[in-house]
Amino acid sequence: MLTAAVLCVYTLVAALLGFFSRIEAGSVDVLLLGLGSVLAIRHFRQVRGDKMPYLGGYGTGIIASLVASVVLGLFFIVLTVVMPKSLDLTQVEQLFGFQLSVVIAFLTIVLMGTMTGATTSLVAMQYYKVSAVDPLKAME
Repeated sequence: MLTAAVLCVYTLVAALLGFFSRIEAGSVDVLLLGLGSVLAIRHFRQVRGDKMPYLGGYGTGIIASLVASVVLGLFFIVLTVVMPKSLDLTQVEQLFGFQLSVVIAFLTIVLMGTMTGATTSLVAMQYYKVSAVDPLKAME
């Protein structure tokens, strides 16, 4: 939830200052989301100590990014309703109305955030994984 709050504040600031439509603004979102996933895995490891399962840590990073992405997507929908002029959206054809482009933007935010979290968590777990027990040393 902390990652989601940081992402929402950053998106609001980007929309108010007018650099929301630039590609660099989205890159910072991805960096913040990746950092949130790594911090969630680190916290999970601190809580569990050396008994953290690999898939448990990996799942923690994915769930953290999924929750943050859904909250950011919902915040984006609210932002498009409250201040539609400040967001420069590339609209889908008006086949089904304006809501279609907002729904597609929401789904894109969730998909991109979750995939970023999955990739970042996979890399982070290589660093935070628990060392395997050496069977020869265990026999001594």
